[in-house]
Amino acid sequence: MVVLFAGLSALAYGVADFCGGFASRRSPVLSVLFVSQAMGALLVLILIAAMGGGFPMPRDLAWGFLAGLTGSFGLFLLYRGIARSIVAIVSPASAVVGAVLPVVFGLALGERPPVPAVLGCALCLPAILLLSWEGRGEPHGQGAARAALGYGILAGLSFGGFFIFISRTGHGAGAWPLVAARVASLSAFGAAMLVSRQRLRIEPGARVLTLAAGATDMGANFLFLLAAHAGMLSLAAVIASLFPAPTVLLARVFLRQRVPPVRMAGLALALAGVALISLK
Repeated sequence: MVVLFAGLSALAYGVADFCGGFASRRSPVLSVLFVSQAMGALLVLILIAAMGGGFPMPRDLAWGFLAGLTGSFGLFLLYRGIARSIVAIVSPASAVVGAVLPVVFGLALGERPPVPAVLGCALCLPAILLLSWEGRGEPHGQGAARAALGYGILAGLSFGGFFIFISRTGHGAGAWPLVAARVASLSAFGAAMLVSRQRLRIEPGARVLTLAAGATDMGANFLFLLAAHAGMLSLAAVIASLFPAPTVLLARVFLRQRVPPVRMAGLALALAGVALISLK
């Protein structure tokens, strides 16, 4: 089940990034982040009401809150890096670092994936790079490249922190840790808007995309939580970090963007890697 849940999580993350990225082209980034996170909070509350159950332990809420803080910081850094530096460096760096950190953590805890799964992870990591590759655009200075790499590494560390923290919650906590995560992210983005004196403004053309980004991002978080509880964190994080794949496919279908051979190679490696991980 870990492969299924993590794969669906990657799909949902990819859709969320596609929607959120285009919404941010039309509206301020902080506004898009705040409204999308609010949408996610509403969705998870509806989910909890439908599922029923009791309340979580305080430590589960604490882990969820930490996950929300790190995840929101990662989103901000990713969006800022995309806006101010080289996308072809920021995106793959954040995805790879976000996958590697939970793998190292899982191995430190004693996780020992079977050999096919290890080989699958070895294929998925370069696949993430290839899926995020945008080729060479206009020449950039060395300083711009260093800044982009810094944004990508810090964002990846934040995403990896989210994966680790949310995986530490108990199985009986249900979706409540995600509520705590949304409280943290809304507080962080709200404080950032107050400090920067930005008004909450979503342009009409970006409203549906913003709400869709929030809904799919929350769905992805919930699916990853299920994946982390169903199996090894190291495997779940690597598969979930393949989110650039659905983003590439959506851009091809809806925006008619050409998929270069390097990305096709990334898709092939990703499929092969997931197939190996799913072997028993």
